Amino acid sequence: MRKRKVALITGASGGLGLEFAKLLAQKKYDLVVVARSEGKLIKLKENLEDKDTTVYVCPVDLSVSDAALKVFDFTREHDLKIDVLINNAGFGDSGAFADADWKKQYEMVQVNITALMQLTHCFLPQMIKRRSGKILNLSSVAAFCAGPNMSVYYASKAFVRSFSEAVAEEVKGTGVTVTALCPGPTATGFEAAAAMGNDSRMFKKAAKAEDVAKAGPRAMRRKKALCYQGGFTMLMSFLCRIAPRALTRKYARKMNAR
Repeated sequence: MRKRKVALITGASGGLGLEFAKLLAQKKYDLVVVARSEGKLIKLKENLEDKDTTVYVCPVDLSVSDAALKVFDFTREHDLKIDVLINNAGFGDSGAFADADWKKQYEMVQVNITALMQLTHCFLPQMIKRRSGKILNLSSVAAFCAGPNMSVYYASKAFVRSFSEAVAEEVKGTGVTVTALCPGPTATGFEAAAAMGNDSRMFKKAAKAEDVAKAGPRAMRRKKALCYQGGFTMLMSFLCRIAPRALTRKYARKMNAR
């Protein structure tokens, strides 16, 4: 009989993923931490592992096709049943699509969409069979409108929100929940990785990663399909529903300008 529940977190080496790992370790979950950097994951294991939490290090690059299957195989090799799946891994890119590096756009889709979808497909049937489990997918305020100069990123987050809502409805009554967390700008280093520059309008008043991360488990406990984290996100979700799409596109383009 298992004594502790197990949470699997992608993108766990930094940012929101690291904060999710800290929170669940405090709740005495065992953790499967996934990211590209084995060194960072080992350091995380050293910091979080104790008598109440075992940390399993799974270094996988989710931008590679079918990388999610390697993660799934890892859990089977260690005989781990996943109670909480947090699909947190993701990244963005800034600039006009016509000038973008194709490899980076392709890898963005692989990480933000395909890996998330494949991991959900791997673990969801097990959860349904056990009639217990929670899935948290990281969407964004970017899901609410089109995003000129970050077109693929915005589109990927819109997919995550729509996909999560649909599956959340499908699994009602099974004991399993699916939640899309939609935060606004968050201080995780995202803007640097997305080449947005230090003067990005979007990240002038970014929320703290630890504050945003707390909203995820809280929304899962409340069985919410959508979690609009923060006042800015709630306001944007409302405005994007009532404002003309031409206007929201222009606003997003201004916010994404470098």
